[in-house]
Amino acid sequence: MNKNKDSSFSRYYEMLARYLLPQRKQLLTLSLMLFAGIGLQLANPQIIRTFLDTAQTGKTMEPLYYAAALFIGFSLLQQLISVIATYASENLAWRTTNRLRGDLAEHALGLDMSFHKANTSGSIIERVDGDVNALANFFSSFIIHLAGNLLLILGIILLLFRENVLIGTVMLLFVCFAVYAIQWIRRFSVQAWAKWRQVNADFYGFIGEQLEGTEDTRANGATGYVMSRFYKLLRVMLGLRVRAFLGFSTMWMTTIIVFALGNALAFAVSAYLWKQGSLTIGTVYLIFYYTELLSRPIEVIRTQIEDLQKADASLLRIRELLSTTSKIKDGPGEPLPAGPLSVTLEQVGFGYGKELTIDNVSLELQPGEVLGLLGRTGSGKTTLARLLLRFYDPQQGSIKLGGVDIRSCKLAELRSKVALVTQNIEIMQGSVRDNLTMYDERIPDQEIGEVLNALGLEDWLKTLPEGLDTQLSSGGGGLSAGEAQLLAFARVFLTEPGLVILDEASSRLDPYTEHRIERAVDRLLEGRTCLMIAHRLATVQRADVIVVLEHGKVVEAGRRKELAADPRSRFSRMLAAGLEEVLA
Repeated sequence: MNKNKDSSFSRYYEMLARYLLPQRKQLLTLSLMLFAGIGLQLANPQIIRTFLDTAQTGKTMEPLYYAAALFIGFSLLQQLISVIATYASENLAWRTTNRLRGDLAEHALGLDMSFHKANTSGSIIERVDGDVNALANFFSSFIIHLAGNLLLILGIILLLFRENVLIGTVMLLFVCFAVYAIQWIRRFSVQAWAKWRQVNADFYGFIGEQLEGTEDTRANGATGYVMSRFYKLLRVMLGLRVRAFLGFSTMWMTTIIVFALGNALAFAVSAYLWKQGSLTIGTVYLIFYYTELLSRPIEVIRTQIEDLQKADASLLRIRELLSTTSKIKDGPGEPLPAGPLSVTLEQVGFGYGKELTIDNVSLELQPGEVLGLLGRTGSGKTTLARLLLRFYDPQQGSIKLGGVDIRSCKLAELRSKVALVTQNIEIMQGSVRDNLTMYDERIPDQEIGEVLNALGLEDWLKTLPEGLDTQLSSGGGGLSAGEAQLLAFARVFLTEPGLVILDEASSRLDPYTEHRIERAVDRLLEGRTCLMIAHRLATVQRADVIVVLEHGKVVEAGRRKELAADPRSRFSRMLAAGLEEVLA
């Protein structure tokens, strides 16, 4: 039990030290406002007592006017301080949580593909945003409010002891009992909130996945299954939500009972002491006011503990995400040579599961050469492309570019020297410029214009209402398949890679658009090495080397012209029968 408490404390301290403590100015402002508010709350009852006791004496009204003015002034000042404290608290919450969101998003983007394949985008979003929202109050005010309200309780107890030892003792026992009761109830709710956050992430992950694939769902008649799964998740969520709120309701009812008991004790003890002549009417009111005031910090502490139990579950999930490490590690930073890169695979083996998708593949491509990679669907062509970009690392063998093992390179440098163009082009919400440069502000508009002209997109650019500043919607709304494909080629031109991977980049295009793409490919391959995954005869005719994969193994490799001239080769038979038919 103590080990768990220590672990929980270390989790909270680590987060506070990393995200909250650097905001020293905001913390200091919030602390000063809260402590000033506490002083005013303790002072106001003293003014009221003076007012009541002075009024009973029947003396001049002048002291009453002063007391009333002082009470009104303190109350207005207290409200002003409360507004400033609220602003400072919210500002602090946004600063800390936004920084945490940024760190989580950056961490998730840096994880390898196996993590993203195992987690839906919805579940990741729920952790980056939903769990962080649950921590907002924890970051903004938990420690300060908890310390401030404990200090307020301590101040009230000391002032009550100053008035009378008996009333101070009774109220001290009451506070200890109240805090213990609330803390005892809290432990039953943490587990329910943790399960609720997890099923919430699963639910939004499911919704996001189905919304992305709504066309396929409708076309294949899977709407019934989707709705069945939807209601099943809702039933699970309802049960967990009820259990979590039962814990909340229990805490709320416990607080109400405890406050009622505190008021009863205050009335009983005050009545007893007043009959004995130990207290004035003003002091009786003072005790009652302080007892009522005690309920506020205890209520705040109860709310803070409720937020803490939500934060506890979210914090565990956030730490779990942050502790997830990528299987793909940055290399020591050996630089890749400039210009076209040679490609060397030495007995490479890789599998997503137990079976190998790439099995003992060895090949060599000289700088500036074009490799035509052929094979049926599932033969491992796309997997080979992913290995060259280090989306995955081979379990066997090594891959070298320009004579450098890619495990020795920094990932950023490797992916700046290797460009991938696929048949599925990702268009992001943003300007045409952003989609071309991938937010690299160092690329000038003049260079972008030259690349678009080289690809025959100058007329298309002129039709855009705001030129490069024209906004594109996510998914490429407003762009044809050919325009989106040409934009993808333009991205590659702007990065100036040494190796280009074309993964069936023109397989979905009409003949006219494909002809435009072919011209773009001719320009693209000048002074670059290329690995070309293709289904079409016209595409592989520009290859220098042909490699045929089957079940992850190289079944044929050689110079294209030599294989085409050899009637016994697979490639020659593919050409004779029609490449598209053979690979279908």
